[in-house]
Amino acid sequence: MMANDKIAVVTGSSSGIGLMTTVELALNGYRVAATMRDLGRRGRLEDAAQKAGVRERLDLRRLDITESDSLPDIVNAMVRDHGRIDVLVNNAGFGTGGFVEDMSLAELRHQMETNFFGNVAMSKAVLPVMRAQRSGHIIQVTSVAGRMAAPLLGAYAASKFALEGWSEALRIEVHSLGIRVVLVEPGDYDTDIWDRNVVIARQATDPSSPNRERSQRFVEFVQSRAAKRRDPLEVARLIARVASDSNPKLRYLIGPDAKTQMLFRALLPWRRYERMIARMTRIG
Repeated sequence: MMANDKIAVVTGSSSGIGLMTTVELALNGYRVAATMRDLGRRGRLEDAAQKAGVRERLDLRRLDITESDSLPDIVNAMVRDHGRIDVLVNNAGFGTGGFVEDMSLAELRHQMETNFFGNVAMSKAVLPVMRAQRSGHIIQVTSVAGRMAAPLLGAYAASKFALEGWSEALRIEVHSLGIRVVLVEPGDYDTDIWDRNVVIARQATDPSSPNRERSQRFVEFVQSRAAKRRDPLEVARLIARVASDSNPKLRYLIGPDAKTQMLFRALLPWRRYERMIARMTRIG
């Protein structure tokens, strides 16, 4: 490691935004600890890094953010090997879909355990390191769903709302220590969140569900939007810029659909807004 290397840690780096962020940070001069639950899925990242000419700047490590007891030791091992941690990108997570009525408490808890508690645990694991350095960025990849909830994505939205609230408090608490906490809120991007990283509530697919027909119409709505999803490289490049900004904002909303949704939510009376969303998603 060169003396002036900055060190970034990215969770969920095997695909999507995490993969592209890892490569972008490496292209911007960072040495990146690229982490994932299953190192057997590292092929796509290695191919992308090799193509970009930055494979030697990556340190691939297994890390599961839900294994909270192991995180301090993993972070300490990174510091032993690299000397410091300048940036943490909390990207790991998944989405649970289904009407609230069809979702079990166990499924909701699993969603919160990963998207909220897992990212909280990872943030807490790096705080002592960044406090000692008196510097560092914690970048939470949340979602426009962390600002406004969509039907059938209540569990996902709840996990992102929780992370946003917790991060707001954390930002104020650590700002005087030189640590910057940032929320990156993507809209509809073409990532594994829509296929491999989506979990459908069991009851939602049961023929006995009173919401079965409406669920199917919602699935058709989601599928109809697939061609409109944007390149997640946009998000990765934003994260790389934020990582190098000494005084970043709290929130970065990204994606024209996210900005349009937030505008409608702010301008329309709630009753009109909810009718519009129900019609648009075909559940009304």
